[in-house]
Amino acid sequence: MPTISRFYGVVIRMYHNEHSPPHFHAVYGDSEAAISIEQLKVLVGALPPRALVLVLDWAKLHQRELMEDWELCRNKEQPRKIAPLD
Repeated sequence: MPTISRFYGVVIRMYHNEHSPPHFHAVYGDSEAAISIEQLKVLVGALPPRALVLVLDWAKLHQRELMEDWELCRNKEQPRKIAPLD
C-alpha cells in the first residue's frame, strides 16, 4: 500500500487494484477513512474532525493528482508522491 503523502500526523495511501469509486485512505493515529476523490466525502471509516478538515483541504488542492495516482494504482503502477499540506 503506497504512501503518497504525509502531513500533520496524517498518512495518505492508495492501494493497488482498488475497487471503485476512486478514493484514497487517510490514516491518523488509530483512525482511518476512505475518501472519495470526486466528491471529497468519507465513504467508510472516520477521522477526528480536525484531521478530516485537513485531509479534505489537502484533497481539494490535489484532486487532479489524486485521480492520476488512482489510475496508476488501478494499472498496478507506482503512484507519484503528492506535496503535503503546508
